[in-house]
This record gives sequence, C-alpha cells and structure tokens, in this order.
Amino acid sequence: MANPNEHAEGMMGEHAEKEYADFEARVKRTIYIDHLSPVVTRQVIRAALSQCAHVVSVEFVENYTIPYDIPAAALVELDDESQARSAVDLMRDFPFIIGGMPRPVRASLARPEMFPDRPSPPGSKMEFLWLKQGDPEYDGMSKLKSLAKRQEAENMALIKNILEEEKELAAQQQIMLDANYYKYDLLENIVQNGTVKNLAGHYRVNLFDG
Repeated sequence: MANPNEHAEGMMGEHAEKEYADFEARVKRTIYIDHLSPVVTRQVIRAALSQCAHVVSVEFVENYTIPYDIPAAALVELDDESQARSAVDLMRDFPFIIGGMPRPVRASLARPEMFPDRPSPPGSKMEFLWLKQGDPEYDGMSKLKSLAKRQEAENMALIKNILEEEKELAAQQQIMLDANYYKYDLLENIVQNGTVKNLAGHYRVNLFDG
C-alpha cells in the first residue's frame, strides 16, 4: 500500500518543478532596463518598446537603499526569448532614450536573482544562522554591513543628482514647448486675420494653385 505522505510529497515536488520551469521560461523572455528617468511610467516603457517588441508586463525594481519611491530600473516581460534578445541588441547598438532622460538607458537579459517573487529551486533548502562576535563569519558580515552603508550614501548622492538633472531637463523642455506654442499661435493668428491673403494679393501669388 502506498504511503499517503510519500504521494503528497511527490505531488508537491512535481508542482515545484513545474513552477520553477515556468519561472525560468519567464526569465528568458524578460529584459532588465536601468538608468530610467524617475518620472517614467509603465505606459512610457510600453510605448518606447513597441517599435521592436510586444510588452506583456512591466515591473519596477524597488531600491530599498533610499527613502524615495523612485523607479530607476524595471523588469520588462516580452512575448518570447527572441524578442527579448532583439530588444537588448537594439538598445546596445543604438541610443535608446526613454522618458526624456539625457543619457540612454541600459538593457540586459534578466537573471533569476533579479526577481523578488522568484520561487526556490526544487530540492533547495534555506538555513538561517545567528552570528555573534567571535564567530568566523562575523567579520565578513560586518564588512558587508559597512559596505551597504557606504553604498546607501552613494546612492543618495546619485539620486539627488538625477533629480536635479530631471528638474533642469523639464525646465528646458517647457521652454521649448512654450516657444513652439507661441510660433503656432502666431501663425494661426496671421492666417485668421487675413494677413496671408493680403500679402498673397499684394505679390500676386495664388495660394490655391495646384
């Protein structure tokens, strides 16, 4: 007679293997994009990539080292692995600016460790160990902690610089928009008040010729 516990464990093992296989397939058709503008939205990324691929989903990668909810990177799932590789090649070969950033974004094929919702590989086990001063691994963990603090400070300085760049870029773009609006408004007024027709009549130009 079969052991019910063994049967249940076998079913769980098969489910874990299928779940991880599906995850690996998702990784292969996903690309990682960073150097994004802090004001970029999912719709902007979809529109930017529509010229080379069909976007299935966009998930922003949270940066837990800064106290701001600013997306600097994203995992973008496409239809298949071929589209993912083509999109990465395109962004490597040509400047690909998303959301008005003055520098191109960077793209690479995604890796399993980039996904916060990644399942554990079948058969793997997690072990936790409390460290105290004097343990062999304690010094190494202390160095990692110091390194994390330094990286946090560097990230904060970088984010502040990016925000300043975004502010200056937004101001420049607004000036250009205002200037273009003024030109179009001026042209529209000229057409509406009959100035163009008067000039055409004066110089004997047929506006409707051909």
